[in-house]
Amino acid sequence: MMRTLHYPSRWLAIVALSALIAGCASTTVSLTPPQQRPVCDPSQAALVVWAPQWRPDQKDVAEREAAVATGLTNFLAVADCFARSEGRRVPDLTLATVSAQATGTNGGFTQMVAIGVRELGPTVKLLSSAALVEGGTEVVLHVSVYSVPAAMPIREFTVHWKHGGPGVVKGVASLAGAMQAALRAGLQAGSTPNHR
Repeated sequence: MMRTLHYPSRWLAIVALSALIAGCASTTVSLTPPQQRPVCDPSQAALVVWAPQWRPDQKDVAEREAAVATGLTNFLAVADCFARSEGRRVPDLTLATVSAQATGTNGGFTQMVAIGVRELGPTVKLLSSAALVEGGTEVVLHVSVYSVPAAMPIREFTVHWKHGGPGVVKGVASLAGAMQAALRAGLQAGSTPNHR
């Protein structure tokens, strides 16, 4: 004998809507100021230094910094961004620290890129229905480009990268990939409008 299961139409509507919305994840990238020329230059040897610039109440600092280091290493290894490159964590991005890195290295670098990591984390918020959430990952980087030996930055801009949408929930494990994607979008793009 076959049993027929009956589900309330409201429950079926919520399940169908959740499945439909879950497929609506998108990525947006904004550069401030906009329309930056690429930082990546395959003819240059670059030293890329980075330092965290977290808010005072930032959680999971060690995990986030490990994700930054992994994402940056992976980006430099596969992006063909520079002819040769090295990534380094530094205590801060003051002019004295950046200049010391440029003059204290004998790696023959012709360019230096300093990256302040202001945000790297998962985001989650409830939508109008308690059954639905909107989440994803957000990365905010402040990029300064120097010629070597470093004196003053040639240019500076901010990269704001977000990926997510309704039904998307991500954890700390996704942060290295998000960092790599934000670097690719911010350093390789010639003119990066918002992407969907």
